[in-house]
Order: sequence, then structure tokens, then C-alpha cells
Amino acid sequence: MSLRSVLGTAAGAALLLLAGAPAATASADSYETVTVDPTGSIAPDGTVTLSGTYRCLGNSGPAYVSSSVSQGDPAVRHGIGGTQAVCDGMEHAWKNSGKPSHPVAPGAAHVEATVMELSAGSGLPLPRFHAVQQQDITLSAS
Repeated sequence: MSLRSVLGTAAGAALLLLAGAPAATASADSYETVTVDPTGSIAPDGTVTLSGTYRCLGNSGPAYVSSSVSQGDPAVRHGIGGTQAVCDGMEHAWKNSGKPSHPVAPGAAHVEATVMELSAGSGLPLPRFHAVQQQDITLSAS
């Protein structure tokens, strides 16, 4: 067996092992969390309101809870507001409202909520993600 075929076999085995390994997550400390309530609302004017809780630790810059909603095509997300976050290790409620660029309807939806900080440690504000949650919810008319 040549060196080339041995290396090829070893590389193939390594790829198979990596393919079966669980993906590493980009979450910070597991103590940092964000949740999404199972129900959101749509006002008569089309404004969507989403809510949940978050907990994060010591930020060096401004932190926010952002949220987005999608229906049907998961590649099309609509940003739904943002709330300033306090990263003191305590659990806090968040509530975001916004009017999507395209209407969404009552029924099943997918929400992503993110706790993100603009960290200025390097001089240039860079995003630092504290927690991310994706969840299926129900939107109801309010």
C-alpha cells in the first residue's frame, strides 16, 4: 500500500468521524439564556409582538435582545424590534414589537431571539453573542 493511499484512507476516516460528531455551538456560558414565549400576537395594523426571558453575564458594551419571525419560507425573516438588555446574571423579561415589511398571518411561525452585545474591547465595536434560541410559536390576532 502506498503512502498516498494510506493518507487518503486516514483522511477519509477522519472526515467520517467528523461528520458523525455533534456540531460545536457558538453559545457563550450555558448560564446565559434566552427564551421565547410559545405565543406571539399580531395587532390589527400588522404589528407583531414577541416576548420571552433572557439572562446574560457582564457586558462591556451595550447589549440587546433582538428577534425575528418567519412564516412559510424559512429563508425570509422579518426583524421584530429590539430591547436593551442588562447583563447582570439575573433573569429579565423582554418584549419586542415591530411591523414586518411583508404581512404575517395568525398561525404557526418560527422565531429566533438573540442576546448580543456590541463589545468595544478591540476599539471597534464587534458583536458578541451571549445566547440564541430558535423556536416554533403560534401567532394570534390581538
